[in-house]
Amino acid sequence: MSKVVIVDTNPYEGQKPGTSGLRKKVKVFLQENYTENFIQSILDANKEAIEGSTLVVGGDGRYLVKEVVEKIIKISAANGVAKLLVGQDGILSTPAVSCIIRKYKTLGGIVLTASHNPGGINNDFGIKFNCSNGGPAPDHMTNDIYKLTTEIKWYKIVPDLNCSIDKIGVQTFKVEDREFTVEIVDSVNDYVTYMKEIFDFPKIKELIQGTEQRKPFNVLIDSMNGVTGPYVRRIFLDELGASEKNVRRIVPLDDFGGAHPDPNLTYAADLVNTVKGGDYDFGAAFDGDGDRNMIIGRGAFFVTPSDSLAVLANNLDSIPYFKRTGVRGYARSMPTAAAVDRVAVANGKEMFEVPTGWKYFGNLMDAGRLSLCGEESFGTGSDHVREKDGLWAALAWLSVIAATGKSVEDILKAHWAQFGRNYFTRYDYEECASDPCNEMMTELEKTITEPGFVGSSHASGDKTYIVKVADNFSYMDPIDKSVAMKQGLRIIFEDGSRIVMRLSGTGSSGATVRLYIDSYEASNVLGDAQVMLKPLIDVALKISKLPSYTGRDAPTVIT
Repeated sequence: MSKVVIVDTNPYEGQKPGTSGLRKKVKVFLQENYTENFIQSILDANKEAIEGSTLVVGGDGRYLVKEVVEKIIKISAANGVAKLLVGQDGILSTPAVSCIIRKYKTLGGIVLTASHNPGGINNDFGIKFNCSNGGPAPDHMTNDIYKLTTEIKWYKIVPDLNCSIDKIGVQTFKVEDREFTVEIVDSVNDYVTYMKEIFDFPKIKELIQGTEQRKPFNVLIDSMNGVTGPYVRRIFLDELGASEKNVRRIVPLDDFGGAHPDPNLTYAADLVNTVKGGDYDFGAAFDGDGDRNMIIGRGAFFVTPSDSLAVLANNLDSIPYFKRTGVRGYARSMPTAAAVDRVAVANGKEMFEVPTGWKYFGNLMDAGRLSLCGEESFGTGSDHVREKDGLWAALAWLSVIAATGKSVEDILKAHWAQFGRNYFTRYDYEECASDPCNEMMTELEKTITEPGFVGSSHASGDKTYIVKVADNFSYMDPIDKSVAMKQGLRIIFEDGSRIVMRLSGTGSSGATVRLYIDSYEASNVLGDAQVMLKPLIDVALKISKLPSYTGRDAPTVIT
């Protein structure tokens, strides 16, 4: 029989969860009691329901995951949790965690990930809590967790409880007068079973393998040495009949092979160049924890996440799941281009614009008002889970391709011909000095809210833009009426063009400035986005004085 030990501790400053959990450098989490404090605070924030509960635990395989899983097991045992469902070797993709929480109706889950941030001893780690609906904890809960971290005096642990996580099976322990169970689950099974219910796998398999009338559709799927590797192997190799040449980097590594596991044109350049120079019809890449995706077509034809969302919205009848459930509304994060809005109007569907952060979609889904949603930060998903889902997005695209018989590029060009095109780009300035960036945002907000700014004109080249709306975006949830303030500075012009600027909540150090530029064209739809948007980019840099405040002449990443 194991005993509960109470360990005295002191609070650490700065354990405030960001957009999706607490993210810091690994060495921060290695400080004495730092990780234990945060885990105890998560459990205390659920104290009314924690006794006798079941939780899901898993992560993206990055450095420190196994050690933190061990701590979660020991602290959960001490706090009255009845059962843990733990991914084998600590491996569970973020959408798989959401799937398992919902399937087994657990209290929630603890997800160990820093998502698309680099891994390894000198890089990033993260912890977040997902609620019983499978989605990230809402603001009121993350605020509760943070408050508890500032007051914590002790945590409970069962130090001599040793639980192996490398073999599938059930282990039962006696903790004082209670029974405590840890079930090590296959990391992939529940998720793949669900995907086979959502999509027509035989039809996608026929696409990939080809028929007598149609040559094989050659895909290249890149897991970037993140958590999706085992899922890609099971789905694409075992279920869909692709070969090893159709997949790359599918072994999860604790440092992601030294790469930055963010599926965009900069950090997934290997995939882009391979598809561009090879005989490939389709490419997809996923981030460290499997919730983000990038889609490219033959010749590395790039699909912006905003366009990806719009195309999928207009083709959901290609997916069996939506034939069963019907299609409710669509939603996008505020910085995401408004391409999907035009699909909503055409299809007579409700449309929502929410702050950045997947948690804001959850209430709408739970209320039955939202089927499909996305963020410009390479996140796409539906109400099948309560997280964005990279593999789901790739399978959704393959379903549309199989149904239409068109290439990725032809699907996009047909979409633009019907709806027009929202040219979109995002400039990321990573790891900037925090103080000047905060000052920049403060001064920019003062500028755009001054009398006379609305109605002012701003010229660059042969373009002149007249300001129609300027504000710091706020959002009232239509379901629970909760309000999220100061979610990003917006300048909207009379022609519908937009400048949006935010400080990101997903970095682990310094400040990441994100500048979003969005402009609609009804007929001139085949231009180069950077060329088409250059006048508006110049206006944005001039109004914000971003180069002066950041000391940067160019962004770290352009998408």
